[in-house]
Amino acid sequence: MRRRKGGSRGRKLRPAQALPTPHQQTPFERERTTKRRGEISELAFALAAARQGFGIAKPFGDSERYDIILDPSHVARVIPTEAERRSSVIPTEAQRKQAKWRDLLFAPARPRLVRVQVKSSTQLQYGLYRVNAHRRINGHAVPYTLDEVDFFAAYVIPEDSWFIFPLSHILGATAVTLSPKRRRKPHVNDAYREAWHLLYEPDGLEFA
Repeated sequence: MRRRKGGSRGRKLRPAQALPTPHQQTPFERERTTKRRGEISELAFALAAARQGFGIAKPFGDSERYDIILDPSHVARVIPTEAERRSSVIPTEAQRKQAKWRDLLFAPARPRLVRVQVKSSTQLQYGLYRVNAHRRINGHAVPYTLDEVDFFAAYVIPEDSWFIFPLSHILGATAVTLSPKRRRKPHVNDAYREAWHLLYEPDGLEFA
C-alpha cells in the first residue's frame, strides 16, 4: 500500500498568525497602570502616616510636586515645666488668667507642615529596588528641589516597606536604590527604612 504524500485531508494546519501572542501594553495602558499604582501608593502612605499619628491633607489638583501634606502637631510631645510638675495646688481664677497670657506670649512655635512626594517600586534590578526620584520636563529627568518637596517617601510594594528620606539627604538624585529585607549585605539607605521619626522634626514648610 502506497503512502499518500502530504497531510491528511481532514486535518488542517494551523496558520502562524492564529497562534496566541503575549499582550503588549499600549502607552496609554502603561500610563494608566503607573498612575493607578501611584494612587494606591499615596493611599497606603496616608494610612501608614495616620497610624503614626500624623494629620493628613491632600493638595487640590496635580499642579504641586508633593502628594501628601503631613501635620506633625498630633505627635509632638508637650513637655511640662519644672514648676508645673511640682505644683499640685488648684490654681485660682487670677492664676488661670496669668497662665493664659503667659501661654499666649511664650507659646512655642507650632510644628510646621511637611510636604511629601510618594513613589513606589515593585521589581528588583540587580538585587535592589529602584525608585525614581524625579519629574520629567521635555523628556528629561529633573530632580526635586527643596522649594518643591520636604520629604521623599519610597514604598516597596512586595515587602510593604517604607523608606523615608529628607530631600536634603538625596538632593540632586534622580533615583534611589533600596535593599530588600532578606539581603544580608548592608546598604547605604538601610537607615531610612521605616524612619518615620524623621518626619517629626519641624523641617518642612510652614504655610501660615
